Amino acid sequence: MSGTLHGKEKSQKEVEKIIEQTKNSDQKIYPILKPGNWVGLKAGALSSTLIPSEDGAEVVIGYGIDTPDNFAFLTKKHLETMDAKQITQEAFENLANCDTGLEFVGALDNKAVGANGNDFSSETILSRTHMLKAHAMLDAEELLVSIPRRTCMTIISRQADEDTINKFAYLHNYTWDDDSFGNAPITNSFFIVKDGSIVGHIPL
Repeated sequence: MSGTLHGKEKSQKEVEKIIEQTKNSDQKIYPILKPGNWVGLKAGALSSTLIPSEDGAEVVIGYGIDTPDNFAFLTKKHLETMDAKQITQEAFENLANCDTGLEFVGALDNKAVGANGNDFSSETILSRTHMLKAHAMLDAEELLVSIPRRTCMTIISRQADEDTINKFAYLHNYTWDDDSFGNAPITNSFFIVKDGSIVGHIPL
C-alpha cells in the first residue's frame, strides 16, 4: 500500500515541478501538431484529435511545455492537478500571442503567405487570430493550408489560379518527402480554412 502512496506523492511532486516550470515566463504550454502514429500517445500524452481516421486519428494535437532543451509533453497524469479545459485554453492563448511571422512567399509570386522555421509555424493553423490575418493578407474567403511538417506552413487562396495551386502542391510534396531538416512529419493533406477556422481537409 505504502508503495502506491509513495508513487502518488512522487507523481504529485513531478506535476508540481512542471506547474512551477510553466509559471516561468518563457515556459508556456503550446498546442503541438503530431501524426496519429505519434509514440507519445502510447506514453499517455494528452491529445485531442484534429483529423480522425478509421482506426483512431490521422492528426492529433499534443500539449507541450516549451522548455529550453525540448518540449515536455503533458500527460494524462497532469489532469490530476490541472484542468483539461484550462490547459487547452492556455495553450491556444499562448499560440494566439505568439508571433509566427506570417509573410508573403516570393517563390509563389506573393500569391501565398507562409510561416517557416519558427517553433509554432505549423500550429498557427489552429489559431483563428493568425488565420484571419492570412485571409486578410490574401484577400481570400477560403484558404488552402499546407503543413506537411512541423515548423512549415504555406497558405494560398482556395480560388488561386491553377499555376499557383500547382506550385503550392509541388512545394507541399517536396517538403513532405524532405527529411533533411529532421522536422517531424504532420500530414500529407491540405486543410481548408474558412472564416479563420478549419472546415475540412483534402488527403493527398
